[in-house]
Amino acid sequence: MHPTEALTTMSFANFLRQTDAVGMFVFVLLVLMSIVSWYFIVIKFVRVVRIRTRSNHVVTAFWKTPTEQAIGYLENQPDWEPFSKIALDGEFAMQHHDQLTEDRLAGTLHRADFLDRTLRASINREMERLETGLTFLATVGSTAPFVGLFGTVWGIFHALVRIGATGETSLDQVAGPVGEALIMTALGLAVAVPAVLGYNLLVRNNRVIIASFHAFAEDLLAYLTTGARVPSSMDHHRAHAKKAA
Repeated sequence: MHPTEALTTMSFANFLRQTDAVGMFVFVLLVLMSIVSWYFIVIKFVRVVRIRTRSNHVVTAFWKTPTEQAIGYLENQPDWEPFSKIALDGEFAMQHHDQLTEDRLAGTLHRADFLDRTLRASINREMERLETGLTFLATVGSTAPFVGLFGTVWGIFHALVRIGATGETSLDQVAGPVGEALIMTALGLAVAVPAVLGYNLLVRNNRVIIASFHAFAEDLLAYLTTGARVPSSMDHHRAHAKKAA
């Protein structure tokens, strides 16, 4: 075989044409893992960006909205916005507790404890929504290289069997099939690296958002139990600036 002809026949497409059902299964599995990983990465990043860009506006507007208008404002927020859902859960829990107390069914349950449990449950629900898909990304990041390596080993095995059957052991006859099989390892890494990077970035952003959940819930609990609005951090900065002036 002419060297130029050997180079033209050495390709990943040629490897897929010559592979068996196991090799094709590994290839399809890696492709599916990549597609689903990129789906979760894109969807979760879009949601994180939307939450982080809107959260300050929602929280600030909530504290500045009169009490009688606050529920209506929160109910008008989109379904993906978590801070409004946490605040609504707290408002409705307070109303529910007061109704039960009037009916003498919850007189022994302190309002603060009741609200604290409700807000914790609400935060856990929003955390689960944030973390959906992260387990899959972590799994892909840790297993995709080994899946690709398995495809390479399987491909090299079949290539060596074919070479042994033909009896041709020249370098161009060995390098082509082995080189084609090594592409499966590269494909496994190409699937794993974005999944790992996406997982790490999403976990970092989720930690920041979850910390904001807890801070907001603590302020909301103080407001619902004392009836006093909690000033925002911007209000503190303005107050210090006025005193300094």
